[in-house]
Amino acid sequence: MREWRFWLAEQRGTLMAVGIFATMFLIYISNHPAGLTANVVQTAANKGVLLAFVAMAQALIVITAGIDLSVGMTLVLTNCLASWIVVGAPLPTALGVAGVLLTGLACGALNGLLVIVGRLQPIVATIATGAIFFGIALLLRPFPGGSVNEDLADALTGKIFGVVPASLVALGAVILFVWIPFRRSALGRAAYAAGSSEAAAYMSGVPIRRGKFAAYLFSGLFAAMGGLFLTFFTYTGEAAYASGNAYTLFAIASVVLGGVSLYGGRGSAIGAVFGALAFRTIGDLLFVFDFEPLWQPLFQGVVLLLAVSLGALALVQVKNRLEWFR
Repeated sequence: MREWRFWLAEQRGTLMAVGIFATMFLIYISNHPAGLTANVVQTAANKGVLLAFVAMAQALIVITAGIDLSVGMTLVLTNCLASWIVVGAPLPTALGVAGVLLTGLACGALNGLLVIVGRLQPIVATIATGAIFFGIALLLRPFPGGSVNEDLADALTGKIFGVVPASLVALGAVILFVWIPFRRSALGRAAYAAGSSEAAAYMSGVPIRRGKFAAYLFSGLFAAMGGLFLTFFTYTGEAAYASGNAYTLFAIASVVLGGVSLYGGRGSAIGAVFGALAFRTIGDLLFVFDFEPLWQPLFQGVVLLLAVSLGALALVQVKNRLEWFR
């Protein structure tokens, strides 16, 4: 019984994110003119999955007690790159996908080196690298354009058996084969330890530097996956500064909504995924209820603030930092 209670306490943030998303999506479907149809679910899933990848990228850094302000620009850079190289026959397309993912890993590695070896604050380092990534994206795509392998794009943004959104299946596969093995590995545990108490973890012999570097690597990889899916959805590449900043802020909001502690060391990328899906559903609700555009940011902010406040109730009761990690 004690283990069950411990598991519930550990997964509190993720479970709350699941509940918020389920409630929001039920309200959305109940008020949508078309109701619950495969096309409605597919459209909602495609928009949610795109933000979910960026939210996962942000969650990894937040777990280590940092903030990555370059995830949106990594998405923009890989979107522009994909519009150049993810084209043609199957083999060139596969090489192009590999090139985009390697670029994401390189972006994450640069951030990790600046933070771990250069000892820069994550927020400062990623502001600088974000500007660099956007500059490269602008060189690649000074004007919107390019293309992508349409067969691959249609396969990953369409429906399987005419019902299940392929993008959700792809997201589930990434969680199952990338996130969960990392979370259970020694490097994953080291990343969590770095966020909870880096000094104590270091004194205990935990490989802190390798764990944090791995977190930055996978963060870049997830952001690159988001850039790929953006290309698959739009069939083009665009170096949009506003879009990069928006995805960075939305990712932070999704992480908080998903129950990942900004203090580090607590939370899950799965919670961030459901936080992203919930955040996207809030936007869909505004569309369904025909809110005036000027009121939409206010409504999103209020809902997000309420959700964050609910998640912070447990933190208010904590007398010292160690109790938060029991």
